[in-house]
Formats: sequence, C-alpha cells, structure tokens
Amino acid sequence: MTDPTDKPSLPRKMVSSENAADRMDDVVIVAAYRTPICKAKRGSFKDTLPEDLLTPVLKALVERTGIDPAEVGDIVVGSVLGPSSQRAAQCRMAAFYAGFPEIVPVRTVNRQCSSGLQAIADVAASIRAGYYEIGIAAGFESMSAVGSLSAWEGPINPKASTIKAVEDCLLPMGITSENVAERYGISREAQDTAAVLSHARAAAATTSGRFKDEIIPIHTNVVDAKSGIVKPLVVSEDDGIRPDTTLEVLARLKAVFKENGSTTAGNASQVSDGAGAVLLMRRDVATRKILPVLGIFRSFAVIGVDPAVMGIGPAAAIPAAVKGAGLHITDIDLFEINEAFASQFTYCLEKLGLDHKKVNVNGGAIALGHPLGATGARCTATLLHEMQRRGKDCRFGVVSMCIGTGMGAAAVFECSSIP
Repeated sequence: MTDPTDKPSLPRKMVSSENAADRMDDVVIVAAYRTPICKAKRGSFKDTLPEDLLTPVLKALVERTGIDPAEVGDIVVGSVLGPSSQRAAQCRMAAFYAGFPEIVPVRTVNRQCSSGLQAIADVAASIRAGYYEIGIAAGFESMSAVGSLSAWEGPINPKASTIKAVEDCLLPMGITSENVAERYGISREAQDTAAVLSHARAAAATTSGRFKDEIIPIHTNVVDAKSGIVKPLVVSEDDGIRPDTTLEVLARLKAVFKENGSTTAGNASQVSDGAGAVLLMRRDVATRKILPVLGIFRSFAVIGVDPAVMGIGPAAAIPAAVKGAGLHITDIDLFEINEAFASQFTYCLEKLGLDHKKVNVNGGAIALGHPLGATGARCTATLLHEMQRRGKDCRFGVVSMCIGTGMGAAAVFECSSIP
C-alpha cells in the first residue's frame, strides 16, 4: 500500500489562455470551512441541534474575511433529511445566530448527497447571472436528529412496478452498492483495500494538521448516556477515523445489505453529523476587498445514470464537468470523490483511469463520514485547502459524488495561486 502521506510531484498542464485568464467576472471562493465530522447517534454532536452545527461555519466566513454580512445576496444551504419546512427554519435561525441581518435571505436545496455541491453551483450561477455579487453556499446534516435513508417511507405508487427505473429509485442505497459490485466485478478485497487507505490517509492528515485550516472547532454539550449529566466540550477533530483499520479487521465484518454480499459497515461511508460553508463572490469584488482567493469556480455538471447502480454517477459527471471547463481528465491534479460505498468509489476510479495518488489524498467519507447535505461543502473545503498547500504543483481540482435515484454531480475548481 502506498504511503498515505506521500505527496507526489504532479506535472503541469497546458491549457488555453481563455481558461487561464484571471477575468474580473470570475466567480471565486475566498473562504471555505467545515465543522469536524462526527459519528451520528454516538459521536460528539449527538446532542447538538442542527442549527448549532451550521451557525459556527457561517459565522467563521464573516469573522475571518471581515465582510459586511449585509452584503451577502443569498445563503443557499444543502440539506437532505427531515421536514423541509423545519430545515428552512433551522437555516434561517442559524443565519440570525451567526449575525446576519434580516435582509439577507436564506433558502435550502435538496439534491440528495450532492446538495452541498448543488448549493455552491446555485450561488455561482446567481453571481454569474448578476443577481448579486456575494453569496454563501453551505450544507449541513444532523443524522443524529433524524432517521436514515435505508428504506422508502410511506405508500408506494402501484405504477412503480411497471417501470424498472422507477422501481429502482426505491432501492435501499446498500443494495445499489451490491449491484455495482456484482455488475462491474468489484471484489470484496478491492473494497476493503479502499477503506483501509481512506482511514490511513485521514489519520495521516489529522496527525500532520492538514485539516486545521478548514475545520472550525465547535463548542457544544454532550449528554452522558449513563449519568445524564450534560458536559461541555470543544470538538476540533473528526471522530470517525480508525487509524488501526486493516484488511484483516475488515475481512471479519459481515455484509449488511445482502446475504453473501460485499458491502459492510467497514467499506461504506459513515452516518454522520456536520456542516460546511463556502463564501463566493465576483473576482472584482474580492480584489476590491483585498481578499485572497482560494479557488475559481470553473464548471458544474449533473448527469443521470441507471438508478440500480446509482453509485457510478461520478464516472458520468466528471467527464461532463471537465469538458465544460474546456479541459481533459489528464488536466486535473486532485479529485475529491465522495466514498458513499467502496464499491462505487473503486468502480469510478477504474472507469476513469484515475491515479489513486490524486484522489482523496486526505481520506474520504469511509473514514471521515458522510453528513449528506454537508458533504459537497466539506469536499470543496478539503480540496481547495489542499490545492493551496500544493501551490504551483496543483492547478485544477474536481469535487464529485453519486446521488440517490441515479445521478452524479461534479464541479471543477482552479487554484488561484497559479500565475
């Protein structure tokens, strides 16, 4: 297995002057932060209210950039679980707690696991359209506070069984993982190997402090399960990482979705709580405010795929987003691809012919966790901060994930530090 701390020198790519130009109407990201990601129901955020996850990252965008919160044209928040009306209220409450005045609007967006990335794309599109010059895209999920997406809830339309694609939209996510493994020949060993690498890389990133620039420590309370005593604590690190994960340990786990299957609790993403937020604006506004630019938003794509194997979505969306940016796959230096399941993650890397040394270099959702609506913002923060660390050796990056009911989303970012 490769050294999880290995950071290979990546060759520079040639791109057109149109792509390389620093245009004043570029949509740029000037700040991107996230909370630690914690295990749902039993982690450090199990007793934290959803709005109290979102508030600190929104507040950090203002405090660390010095922007006037009244200048923000919109706050768009990705979230998946829970009643939409309740989520909308929680987001509005979080904005008030973070110090935004009542004139700043807030809305939610739900495109399942890509909700956080969709929020970024929506804000970027609004800035490009001239609706406003500054916007915030965020995502949050408290999976401790609600149920899971393990099964369809409510009545099923009798027409569903007449159209296979419709019927497959109702499949539990774990079964779609098994379908990917079976259809494309992704072995249990390959899945477990991906999981081991995810934990090793995440552990190395934590130990070396590579997450410190993106994580906002959260002051919260936790209720002791035995005594009921409320204890204050500060959460500053992801709590789902298992540095001692080995192939031998994972091999002992049983499949959880299908008898004799290959998807286990060890090679699937963790059910988690967390939040993230990204501050976007026109380049000329960032220049006027003397704000450093983390990255440039270049393109976004969402592509539909067979719902029965929804996890293959990134393999379809990444080429579309890369083409939309006027690039080729070989131009991309770093990828953050959500590890919903090791089966689909492994398939996407193999299908696109990606170098493992370029993908999820600081671990992924198998180790860090997957707080559904927050994942797009989390991946973007992780990608942009890593690109900044690598400087001239890293120009283009991609964030991508699969989406329940059969879709994939991807966005291309350009590092601002390239001359």
